[in-house]
Amino acid sequence: MPYEPFHERFPEIAKKETRSIIALNDPDLPERKYGLIEAYCNEPDCDCRRVFFHVHDWQKRELVAVIAYGWEDREYYVEWFGRDDAKVIAELQGPVLNVGSPQSEFAPALLEQVKYVLQDERYVARIKRHYRMFKETVDDGQPERVRSSEKRPSKKVGRNDPCPCGSGKKYKRCCGRRARRRKRRR
Repeated sequence: MPYEPFHERFPEIAKKETRSIIALNDPDLPERKYGLIEAYCNEPDCDCRRVFFHVHDWQKRELVAVIAYGWEDREYYVEWFGRDDAKVIAELQGPVLNVGSPQSEFAPALLEQVKYVLQDERYVARIKRHYRMFKETVDDGQPERVRSSEKRPSKKVGRNDPCPCGSGKKYKRCCGRRARRRKRRR
């Protein structure tokens, strides 16, 4: 399952919305700024609903941790994975240190900081929005599979209405642009 940084497809949004952690007076972390670089699955038709945070030490310009986070409930991942393997499901849900990635000595402390950051509901909503945006580009115009409780309203969105993705922008300046581009490509 390949993961691709969000900023490769949406550089302007990533520039404005990449979250950082500033470690001050933490006995387990050097006093620095750590960037949470989001990466999402670029496999078509995959609906894993996960993000990998590539945690970068901005000062040293190096990767210090990779943290996986899935925001859906346990039942979702059991169905998505196809069986109820407690260890696998716990790793799919996260937040956890990704076992397949290199981790620095600071990774456990950074995991604790990310757990704290993920208590911010607005930030989690932003991650979900980024996921939907990213998957729309991966699936090349194919609608994302969503659970019935998350389906978008069926009424038509006007050009000047707020975008249903939750960005706060007008539809014409957000998802409407992507819709027009997909339409032109056909």
